[in-house]
Amino acid sequence: MQIFRSRPPGHPCRTSARRSRLHASLAAVLCAALCWLPAAAQAERPQPPVVDTSTLPPIAPGWADSNPLRGNAAAIELGRNAFNQACARCHGVDADGSRSPAPDLRRIGGLCNRVKDASLKQRCIEDSDYFFRYSVLNGKIKLGYEHMPPWEGIIDAPVLWSIRSFVESMRRPPQRQEAK
Repeated sequence: MQIFRSRPPGHPCRTSARRSRLHASLAAVLCAALCWLPAAAQAERPQPPVVDTSTLPPIAPGWADSNPLRGNAAAIELGRNAFNQACARCHGVDADGSRSPAPDLRRIGGLCNRVKDASLKQRCIEDSDYFFRYSVLNGKIKLGYEHMPPWEGIIDAPVLWSIRSFVESMRRPPQRQEAK
């Protein structure tokens, strides 16, 4: 029968084991602290995109119910530039949401095109514009974690509606399944 003895207090193996446990404990405490920080402390303040809105047609002050720049070529190009500066980090370059961690923005309002009744279609588009505007201005917080920062006070109406116009222009028509 073999007798095992504990190592003496200064033995290197005993010290390294204690040090490893201490490092693991500190790492766990640090991780827990970072998880419980308020969402505002975790996120950095977004920076406004640097774009020239002088080429856009004037729009009424305040927030319109529906995108006043929809289909405007200058707004779409300005929106592409603004989107790639401010949104592409999460939503993909040129709104290619298929390769990004955040939702694919091209899908917002996509089903409105299937609505046949003109007044219902207009209401659908206005609802989609409202959802887009509300989401951008207020951000997204889920389970106490900020998924998207609020842009209110950072982005103005012409830039927001230009981004919306650009995203809509990138929408692909639904793929039809061919019968085999």
